[in-house]
Amino acid sequence: AGVRTRLYLSASDLTADAELDLLQAVGVAGVSRSLPTEQIAAEISPTLHVLAQWCEAVHYKTCSTFDSSPTTGSIGRVIEIGRQLLSTRQVPVVVGAPALSRYCVFGNLFARSGAGSPVYRLDRHPTMSRHPITPMDEADLALHLQRQTKSTIGNVSVLDLDASADGNDLNIPTDVDVVLLDTLTREHLATVGRYLWQSARPSGQRFWVGSSGVEYALTEYWHRSNCVPTAAVTSQVIPVKPLLVVSGSCSPVTAGQIDAAITAGFIDVPISPQDWLESVENAQWIKTVVQHLREGHNVIVHAACGPADPRIAQVESQLTSAGRLAERNQLLGSLLAGVVQRALDERCLTRIAVAGGDTSGYVAKLLGIVSLDFVAPLAPGSPLCLARGTNAPFELTFKGGQVGGSDFFLRVLGAI
Repeated sequence: AGVRTRLYLSASDLTADAELDLLQAVGVAGVSRSLPTEQIAAEISPTLHVLAQWCEAVHYKTCSTFDSSPTTGSIGRVIEIGRQLLSTRQVPVVVGAPALSRYCVFGNLFARSGAGSPVYRLDRHPTMSRHPITPMDEADLALHLQRQTKSTIGNVSVLDLDASADGNDLNIPTDVDVVLLDTLTREHLATVGRYLWQSARPSGQRFWVGSSGVEYALTEYWHRSNCVPTAAVTSQVIPVKPLLVVSGSCSPVTAGQIDAAITAGFIDVPISPQDWLESVENAQWIKTVVQHLREGHNVIVHAACGPADPRIAQVESQLTSAGRLAERNQLLGSLLAGVVQRALDERCLTRIAVAGGDTSGYVAKLLGIVSLDFVAPLAPGSPLCLARGTNAPFELTFKGGQVGGSDFFLRVLGAI
């Protein structure tokens, strides 16, 4: 959208940045979406304190499919923590993002399963209803949230949005702690964006929860009102070779992207269940990956290819037997980061793609990344970025399981 933005991997990286005053928006990436609920406060509280000091408003970003549960990645718990720490009376929640084919209507969430698929109610979505960690069995987001919090929840419906002349005259319920705002169209986004940006500042910090629909709403309003200066955005992805793709996603969308990449000539390196508990230091398969990259071949490393991949059940059984099932995301993140770090150490690539929302945060932290700057758009929700940190700067994209068309990895390569 042309807003000067930088994403950090920790709040301390943000406060140490000498260029902070030049930015219009900042973010801090974390792993709370995959944490047990009792660990969430320790993960997010320090970051919320820092952001409250630097920012007019704080947005806790959820997945656009809102996957969470009372025991893992609890969004309800986040809302409780945020309200208390930031002294926020009422928290707007915006989940729908039409650009991502996510639609919230009368509080119910609908989503496509990749480009061209039908729109599914979330509890009937072929992937999210069967998510291995946080299966979404309830599309009514108020009911879903109510399992995770004692906060009271209201809804601003599409009818309320259509009846509003501007975002300041919305029929906002005043007797609830959480307001879930519908979003079906770009017009709804603009109305929601105006409400978020122009509504009277509460007594405490302005605190929003939701998907990138929050940013889509704000930027839609900003562009229409010209109230926030923005810069031109480049759309060029310069071709590079070789490209390394590492994937921890079980999504059928990512599976189609993996198949398309292999068909286009990427070297296929499936991770076996036995590799999960082995040291990455002397792993032969990682040495093979590095050799392919040295020879200039594009490589795709994956832990699963779709939800029916038998490796998923095999890994679950193996980790259960070892008493380490709760460490699944950390183990996979360590495995994927290990192969990426080896390739970076060998200086045989300058661009990387990481697929899988639950593991991306772990990969980023283990690679010693300090910050990410926008380079070029690839797909809504997954731009190409420049990563800076303990390694020499390199280009990187993180891709959620449901994001992008079948040619996504070819776009990262710059071949399209």
